[in-house]
Amino acid sequence: MRVTLAVVVVAVVAGLVGFVVSASRHVELDPAEAARLPRARRFVAERLDRESARGLLVTVSFVIVLVVAIVVGLLLDMVATNGGLAEHDDDIAAWGSRNASSGAVDVLLVVTQLGSTWLLSIAMAATAFVAWLRRRTLTALAFLAVVGIGQIVIVNVLKVVVDRDRPDVLQLVHVRGPSFPSGHSAAAAACWLAMAIVIGVGRSRTVQAGLVAGAVVIAVAVAASRALLGVHWLTDVVAGLAIGWGWCLLVALAFRLSASSGRRRS
Repeated sequence: MRVTLAVVVVAVVAGLVGFVVSASRHVELDPAEAARLPRARRFVAERLDRESARGLLVTVSFVIVLVVAIVVGLLLDMVATNGGLAEHDDDIAAWGSRNASSGAVDVLLVVTQLGSTWLLSIAMAATAFVAWLRRRTLTALAFLAVVGIGQIVIVNVLKVVVDRDRPDVLQLVHVRGPSFPSGHSAAAAACWLAMAIVIGVGRSRTVQAGLVAGAVVIAVAVAASRALLGVHWLTDVVAGLAIGWGWCLLVALAFRLSASSGRRRS
């Protein structure tokens, strides 16, 4: 329970910092309406005002951080008490390593590479290059770099802090280091979604939805491959997905906020 509280406290503090930074900037409201609002209510109104990109985006960012922190905290509690999803950790790890045929292992090994650092680096570099050719801006490169590097830092810090052992089963691929959270799952979730966002810029909603759906499918497939190969627990890969998606969305909102601020100044 202490781990959960620590994660939630850190998340709330980070969210409050974002709120304070946002509050320090002037947000335009109707002067007549703002004058009638007490200070506390005015602050909340600014955070929820759809016409205020800064207030709304910071609010959404706070919610994302809080939700991911709660999910990770709950998963850690499940691990500590062997309850919830953690009840199935042993069964899934053992079932995958025990029942996978040589053909299935070959497929899983291909799928799991979709979350590998080397492949994602190549894919993201290619995506950034194509985006630069289309729009002659380095924004996509910066966005993808922050997503990719950030998720690596977050995952590795958590691995050191939690220091969870790998499943004690026949592992069908060589791995090393702590188990929680799954780095491949987090990388696949964050990076493929980031690439979907970049590729979808300027395209129809249908195309954007298809790209996001594809990114989600890839991430879940990678997560499943890690569990079935016996190198991660179920709770590891669920945490990895939550962290990856949450981080990518947070960075996307930050870039959106920066862009909206630039438009206001111009």
